[in-house]
Amino acid sequence: MSAKLNTKFCNFEFQNPLMNASGVHCMTTGDLDELANSKAGSFITKSATLSERAGNPEPRYISVPLGSINSMGLPNKGIEYYLDYVVNRQKQNPNDAPIFFSVVGMSKQEMLGNLQKIQDSEFTGITELNLSCPNVPGKPQVAYDCDYTKEILTEAFKIFKKPLGIKLPPYFDFAHFDIMAKILNEFPLAYVNCINSIGNGLYIDVDSETVVIKPKDGFGGIGGDYAKPTALANVRAFYLRLNPSIKIIGTGGIKTGKDAFEHLLCGASMLQIGTALQKEGVSIFERIERELKEIMNAKGYKTIEEFRGTLKSL
Repeated sequence: MSAKLNTKFCNFEFQNPLMNASGVHCMTTGDLDELANSKAGSFITKSATLSERAGNPEPRYISVPLGSINSMGLPNKGIEYYLDYVVNRQKQNPNDAPIFFSVVGMSKQEMLGNLQKIQDSEFTGITELNLSCPNVPGKPQVAYDCDYTKEILTEAFKIFKKPLGIKLPPYFDFAHFDIMAKILNEFPLAYVNCINSIGNGLYIDVDSETVVIKPKDGFGGIGGDYAKPTALANVRAFYLRLNPSIKIIGTGGIKTGKDAFEHLLCGASMLQIGTALQKEGVSIFERIERELKEIMNAKGYKTIEEFRGTLKSL
């Protein structure tokens, strides 16, 4: 019997664990329709602010040999644009898998206000609060401030009763994994998403002796192959530390079935694809689905649950 990729997540059923990463191929309703009609198990919207944002000046995204560097600055159409889309799509396609809705804010008040809008809406999917954008000039990554993260989540769960996950930046020290996991375990989170891009990297064009993106003097988030070892470490570290009720979405460096298998082996339940999706387009989901099944068949695994989280130590 061939391997099955069916995935249960937040009490919902998905045909496979593959999704786009918020920020990639999800700016417009046309982008979202293409994701909905692809082989992805689900999809997520662009991180929405209260009002439309143009984002940072271009060039702000550059594909490089082993990945990408970007400083997008949260360009999006505003929360009402995406909320209208997801609610209408739910009504028109009631049998489809749930949609993920990404939301962000330039302040705590904006974050909470956006969450309230979703709470008050007819949206029945899964919400992701982005606490980790590294590419807005003058704005630190919220989730690097543990006390502030706890404050936001405390207030968020007073008003928000639908399934809620958070997107995290990469952490690099066991002490930080321990501290953040202790905080997150205090809340009824549906999941954490590990990781956003590795913040404030630098890529140089030797021929012109310049940086390659315009915002922040060339500093930007690093994705793709560069990010995978860090992403896997964060998935594994939080899988071992969080309450079992808090699931993990693995994001970072997934471009093959092997990469997907590694994230699942570390403990991820769903998988988001960013840089490789930007480079290849939505056909990537069908290819990775096929490659993941081939690996599972070769190893004798019939379901993801047979090996998810079972990474061995030496």
